[in-house]
Amino acid sequence: MGNCCCCRREPSVIRVSSNAKSESSKDNSPSVMRKEVRKLPSNPEEVESLRRDSAANPLIAFTFKELKLMTDNFRQDYMLGGGGFGSVYKGFITEDLRDGLTPLPVAVKVHDGDNSHQGHREWLAEVIFLGQLSHPNLVKLVGYCCEDEHRVLIYEYMSRGSVENNLFSRVLLPLPWSIRMKIAYGAAKGLAFLHEAEKPVIYRDFKTSNILLDQDYNAKLSDFGLAKDGPEGDNSHVSTRIMGTYGYAAPEYIMTGHLTPRSDVYSYGVVLLELLTGRKSLDKLRPAREQNLTDWAIPLLKEKKKVLNIIDPRLEDYPTKGVHKAAMLAYHCLNKNPKARPLMRDVVDSLEPLQNTNEIYDDKGTITVITAPQVYEVKVKEDTKV
Repeated sequence: MGNCCCCRREPSVIRVSSNAKSESSKDNSPSVMRKEVRKLPSNPEEVESLRRDSAANPLIAFTFKELKLMTDNFRQDYMLGGGGFGSVYKGFITEDLRDGLTPLPVAVKVHDGDNSHQGHREWLAEVIFLGQLSHPNLVKLVGYCCEDEHRVLIYEYMSRGSVENNLFSRVLLPLPWSIRMKIAYGAAKGLAFLHEAEKPVIYRDFKTSNILLDQDYNAKLSDFGLAKDGPEGDNSHVSTRIMGTYGYAAPEYIMTGHLTPRSDVYSYGVVLLELLTGRKSLDKLRPAREQNLTDWAIPLLKEKKKVLNIIDPRLEDYPTKGVHKAAMLAYHCLNKNPKARPLMRDVVDSLEPLQNTNEIYDDKGTITVITAPQVYEVKVKEDTKV
């Protein structure tokens, strides 16, 4: 799914579920949802009533008729992909859709017909979180639709799709080292912003399919359906029903249901490892001892000679010192002791020296990297456009 604002279909993704601890009475959904919601909103007025205390960003309440116009009646060839929630379509806000709207391409995320309590809560969590948070490394929520049984989210359109699609594609050329580090840096800044917000947020489902890329490969976090408010006051963690994705979820969270910002740090370490190795967090097509990426790679990350053997073989040019620094950062993020993991702000600071800011991207996907004393080009095959 090349040009989309959400993850592609993921039949292999299994939601982590456990009886470890049920959600406490202090359910850590968005703060405005902490109050017991006996009846979930069924129209825009009720949604805005819930958003009233925290609606920092204005959102457009679209009608379902307008969504049909935006997507040409949800044309099949406009579909960008989907997942357990439903389908994502490319759409266009035009001048004649409604007076006062700015024309722009969008991604329209349609939740499926399962209008269950949990599915509705995840939809509402995205509306509330992205309605109160704004950052260059978070995908922008343009609006929503809450009409009859329809629950739809409308995002800014991310032209290069997900990191997962770019990193593991058999069609696109491999991402160069500089782009991988740019993605790692941007995603880290997005997580750091969430953790350091006035009301801290734990993302809880950090993975490559939830990191989207714009034309210039700027990384933005999407899909806040599982996000939770962080612990407050003297509380060290949030106790919650265990949900996430195998291969990314922190081990202590799976075992106990205790969720902290450092649970996100572990997931970040997995993604950084994927960027370094070009391997998926779980891959049953590999030999048994290599199927779980962290189990296979962690013992090698501290070995300066051995770590070069696990770097993505498709990478042609990369700085050895940069690899060692990124590998050690991943090693610390994946520490089994959550208290020993770095804060995301420290991760951002560690990645900053690895950034190459002298790059230009054109519409054909050509990356021009300016170095001294020469200029060279890396061709990145263009995504299929809708």
